[in-house]
Amino acid sequence: NCCDVSSQIVVIQAPEVTDKGDEEVVEPLLANNPNRFVIFPIKYHDIWDFYKRAVASFWTVEEVDLSKDYQHWENLSDGERFFISRVLAFFAASDGIVNENLVERFAQEVQVPEARFFYGFQIMIENIHSEMYSKMVETYIRDDNERKKLFNAINEFEFIKKKADWALKWIADKQAPYAERLIAFAAVEGIFFSGSFAAIFWLKKRGLMPGLTHSNELISRDEVRNSHL
Repeated sequence: NCCDVSSQIVVIQAPEVTDKGDEEVVEPLLANNPNRFVIFPIKYHDIWDFYKRAVASFWTVEEVDLSKDYQHWENLSDGERFFISRVLAFFAASDGIVNENLVERFAQEVQVPEARFFYGFQIMIENIHSEMYSKMVETYIRDDNERKKLFNAINEFEFIKKKADWALKWIADKQAPYAERLIAFAAVEGIFFSGSFAAIFWLKKRGLMPGLTHSNELISRDEVRNSHL
């Protein structure tokens, strides 16, 4: 079940406002931390628990068996194949954008080692997601031109480009505070992805595409956890 993840929200105490009045208060996760290179003793136990749960649920592309999927794929209608191929193309591109944000912004900005551990692990997990989606496109789409089109989805499909541009603008925005950008990417992983996950769960209800639907369960579980943090 994609929702078998605690809905606990991490709450971090902000520092008290001093005589600076209404001046900007430093975000606790971004405050300079000379102890950021060493993880113990744990200070933010909620974030650490999220990290440990992520490690415990680690998986690899090789664990997903796609051997039966192509026969199912061939039996789908043209409309169903068109729809699912675009879902996979969207995911393959979007996970790369999530990682771009983690590498270029979040992982460089945070000074709390517990959060750095989680972001470092999330980068690896997003790589696995991206590889999984790309492997499925490669497995199901036998036409070279169509495959190239799907791998270049951001430039080929306007509906994917609009979502990508919205996410990319938050990566490029040097004025938006960390908290605002955090909400933006929670929306990417928690809202943008939800409809596409649901489309694949629709195939599972019909007993179709066992490899695709298995990977969808694993990936949706990861993304629910990421968006909660």
